Amino acid sequence: MDSKLFSSYQIKDVTFKNRIVMAPMCMYSSEKENGKAENWHFTHYASRAVGQAGLIIVEATAVTPEGRISPQDLGIWSNDHIEGLSTVTKLVKEHGAKAGIQLAHAGRKAMVKEEIIAPSALPFSDKYKTPKEMTLLEISSIVEAFKEGASRAKKAGFDVIEIHAAHGYLINQFLSPLTNKREDEYGGSEENRFRILNEVIEAVKLVWDGPLFVRISASDYHPEGLAVSDYVKTARRLKKLGVDLIDVSSGAVVQARIPVFPGYQVKFAETIKHEADIATGAVGLITSGLQAEEILQNDRADLIFIARAFLRDPYWPRTAAKELGVDIETPEQYKRGWV
Repeated sequence: MDSKLFSSYQIKDVTFKNRIVMAPMCMYSSEKENGKAENWHFTHYASRAVGQAGLIIVEATAVTPEGRISPQDLGIWSNDHIEGLSTVTKLVKEHGAKAGIQLAHAGRKAMVKEEIIAPSALPFSDKYKTPKEMTLLEISSIVEAFKEGASRAKKAGFDVIEIHAAHGYLINQFLSPLTNKREDEYGGSEENRFRILNEVIEAVKLVWDGPLFVRISASDYHPEGLAVSDYVKTARRLKKLGVDLIDVSSGAVVQARIPVFPGYQVKFAETIKHEADIATGAVGLITSGLQAEEILQNDRADLIFIARAFLRDPYWPRTAAKELGVDIETPEQYKRGWV
């Protein structure tokens, strides 16, 4: 049986050498709190490219200062960020991987000194500040910030842009009726709650024609929240807008008990892939090559997003290849140890 995990995959004019994606994971390592990439980021991302990932997506990168999850998050709200991010893409590409970036705004889940904003003035918990309800002008400004972030990402040399619409951050807060209590054109109906994501994608596409991903939380794990059936409809809308792939995660818009087990989110990716007829990425406690191969062989997703397993093992693709009995390219410098 030929391995699908180690087969190439093409979106538009970008070809990934395999279907292994390093999922975006916050590093909280911009120590000067200016949003700039530092030595940690250069080492962290380059090592996973050496480890033979096909695509590496840089962590949630804030489009505004108050949109950071923490003061140590990466930023892309200023041209001053382009130089450091360009170093990241250069290092990643030198080792044969493609480089992606996740554009994000934390909304009410931002833990920064600046005033925080959200669709409605509802705090995430008693440990978070109460956000200011956004005005229409502020919504327009955020849409523009995503567009400017995409323009800077292009200048920095990224191959893929992912819009973060998951995990309870700003766009997810607009999508979910649990966190969006607005009574204007951005609240109420499903169409209204989708409006800001629609506008962000349309704005990004004015400056970006490469592969475009959107990360979603396919379940709110709440009886009054959104479920995967709702996100099938969202995915169909995203496909019409020209989104190439849905990165399917779940949860975190409100505090909820999540049933966690190996591959617990894969069924969401499978459902959206087939019912919305759009490519998906599966993520969530995928830890072995055999597990990843099963997902792909059974057409449950198109790409495999590896998160914590990549923190434990920068060379996870090699580990997976050995498990599957697949020979993969070995970095010349490591051939003595990778036999």
